[in-house]
Amino acid sequence: MRLPQIVKAMIDLHVHTTFSDGTSTPEDLLAEAQSTGLEALAITDHDTFEGFSAAMSLTGRHGIELICGVELSTRLFAPEFNGQNITVHLLGYFFHQMPPADFRAWLKTIVSTRHERNCQLITHLQAKNLDLKWSDLPFPPETVSRAHIARVIVNKGYAPDRQSAFDLYLSDQALHGIERKLPSVLEGIERIRAAGGLPSLAHPGRLPFREPSRLQSFIQQLTASGLQALEVYHSDHTPAETEHFQALARDFHLLITGGSDYHGANTPEITLGRGRGNLCLEYALIEMMKRSAQGSRTLF
Repeated sequence: MRLPQIVKAMIDLHVHTTFSDGTSTPEDLLAEAQSTGLEALAITDHDTFEGFSAAMSLTGRHGIELICGVELSTRLFAPEFNGQNITVHLLGYFFHQMPPADFRAWLKTIVSTRHERNCQLITHLQAKNLDLKWSDLPFPPETVSRAHIARVIVNKGYAPDRQSAFDLYLSDQALHGIERKLPSVLEGIERIRAAGGLPSLAHPGRLPFREPSRLQSFIQQLTASGLQALEVYHSDHTPAETEHFQALARDFHLLITGGSDYHGANTPEITLGRGRGNLCLEYALIEMMKRSAQGSRTLF
């Protein structure tokens, strides 16, 4: 007789919904989390809490602990990139209180910068003889992300896959001169902490620093400015990178966070909770984050 398989409870602290650049609605996402066996889930849409808010009323039927999160878009001036700003993402987690109204209002100013950037971006791509129209995209200019545009580029045959679409047309380097007016990464850390959140540097493996010492000095600078955690575990990180980021977190006394960066059909190779098969994160990570995020005790 075959014994039933024991499914180990997992968490996922980096997930997107249709309120940013994911393809799963909050309700679909909770159902997927339940079927996957997740114990806890953090919705971290880009620059908005709308996906989290929509999911809050649905958690009872799914039995999933829902954590309030956001992935904040910030910029860094890096002299080694010819004076070009690079985009740096910060994850903010709110355990003991809802983010205050002034922080939410500030996020809306960041979202508004996407409209202007996207209009310039479509014009730029059309000038490169890419037949792209707003009717090809699922959302209006203030909502659509580069991931949505990448999907259209692939569907129209201008690139073989999503990563190639970014490399050829949508990366920070490819779009030099077409930038969103984003807050600095240091301001982002300060704003998250002032709002009662716990800031974590998202997917450090994606940062374009070629020298390990440059990444180390960057994380050291952020830690001195209030960074509290590092996303060590991520779908894109190799085992060697994960080990390196673990060491950096230990050296700078940072908490460890992790998640799949799940986007649904926009990244079909990534599975909720499992990433590319390289993730299995335990609840102990959340317990450590909760102990650190002891600001206000007002529960929501």
